[in-house]
Amino acid sequence: MIRLPWPSTQEKGRASEDLALHFLQSRGHHLVARNFRCRRGELDLITLEAATLVFVEVRYRSHAGFGGAALSVDPRKQAKLIQAARYFLHQHPEHQHRDCRFDIIAFDARRQPQWIQHAFEVSDT
Repeated sequence: MIRLPWPSTQEKGRASEDLALHFLQSRGHHLVARNFRCRRGELDLITLEAATLVFVEVRYRSHAGFGGAALSVDPRKQAKLIQAARYFLHQHPEHQHRDCRFDIIAFDARRQPQWIQHAFEVSDT
């Protein structure tokens, strides 16, 4: 019997991002960037929905322990995403005029997406 290795965390993450991107594109989003990295953090997907720039955090959890995938985007993670988004806008001034929002697409073990639009707000404090 040949045993195949379990997919790595990176492979599961990449597959979840692929599913999320397809899901969003089927709803009219256009990909701007994927896996944008800077020293402040990483943005999984950046899309355009009409004129709105959407920063999308993709999460996968095989079980709902500790609140599941969506709740894993805690205030500390949100702060990192906001910093990375600010850096992205600094590096891409062509998008600075756009309205922006943060969405989460969370997957469970069955790969069913939970799309949370406007998942959190950016405070100016």
